[in-house]
Amino acid sequence: MTAPPRIRVAVAVPRYGTIGGGEKFVYELTERLARDTRYEIHVFANQWVPGPGPVTYHKVARVRFPRFLRPLGFAWLAGRSIARGRFDIVHAHDRLLHADVFTMHAVPHAGWIRDVRRKRPGLLDRATIDLERRMMEKAGKSWFLPVSSLAAEALGKAYRVDPARMRVVHPGVDVERFSGPDRAACRAEIRARHGIGPADLVILFVGMNFEVKGLDAIIEAVARARRERPEAGFRLLVVGKGDARRYGNLARSRGIAGAVAFAGPQAAAVERYYRASDAFAMLSRFDTFGMAALEAMAAGLPVILGANVGARDLVTDGENGFVVAGGEGTSEVARRLLALADGQARARMGERAAETAARHTWDATASAVEEVYERVLRDARGGVGG
Repeated sequence: MTAPPRIRVAVAVPRYGTIGGGEKFVYELTERLARDTRYEIHVFANQWVPGPGPVTYHKVARVRFPRFLRPLGFAWLAGRSIARGRFDIVHAHDRLLHADVFTMHAVPHAGWIRDVRRKRPGLLDRATIDLERRMMEKAGKSWFLPVSSLAAEALGKAYRVDPARMRVVHPGVDVERFSGPDRAACRAEIRARHGIGPADLVILFVGMNFEVKGLDAIIEAVARARRERPEAGFRLLVVGKGDARRYGNLARSRGIAGAVAFAGPQAAAVERYYRASDAFAMLSRFDTFGMAALEAMAAGLPVILGANVGARDLVTDGENGFVVAGGEGTSEVARRLLALADGQARARMGERAAETAARHTWDATASAVEEVYERVLRDARGGVGG
């Protein structure tokens, strides 16, 4: 009996397999889809780091100058190359003039510039906004997969999107990687490296943009918690890339310079930092999801998230972490930190966090996307979508 033809899927993304939250999402999802023999996966990108899966790569030339034409250049060149391939499904992870499925890793660009970056749009911003508007005008029966309810809400406010064709698909996490390292060994190793005592209560921050991720608010909250409960030994461990001097000066001005350790980027062994810590905090001004929060949960850490962090979808307040509503300020964050000084409560919440993360694997993410692919194929055969 002849096997049915494989489903040809085009995946469009400027960078594949490189560092970054969105890039990790695309890589982990696509590599899992490629393992499924039903699919023939093609990646269209400016640059890529090949993974182990059976993926065919197609080079999309990068428009280097003028800079403001880069978004349109990728959309046009990738779209033209994809159109020649007769694909059954086109899955875009960036702005493209046509796709069957759009995974929305970001919020509409006009709102991002206005509300998050709080600046006037430049040429690049205006070109991106115009491309996005044209993309949405041509969307028709496309499916939209925002990575969080926060992203879905922003998309729904900016554009008229059929709710029946929008489905939130969260990122996944490699549970084994973040839960596997021996906790006692990690605590001994990492704490000794950064001068942290074995009994200190370590709050972990992980991020590549200290300003957007709200490191200043976390420093203020830790300083307040230390004043109220000095015996608890609150310490802040900062992992990532940013202006360490500026935030070190902030910690010094709050009297906690000795309680804040800057570890720098730790991509290769970041799981050991999670396992060495007691809790995790992310108070971003805006974060479409915030994959570090899910990684922390997989490592068994209760999390404290700002209301503008998309990973709040996974948090049941007081069960596996806390969500601090906007405007409540550092006093509320400090109050949540003080609640975590109770070792039994912290351990219980950490267990619940790990249970939550175990339901959000990359395989689960791939299954959710495959369900949407089935809808796309059904529509193409003349079935009823939605």
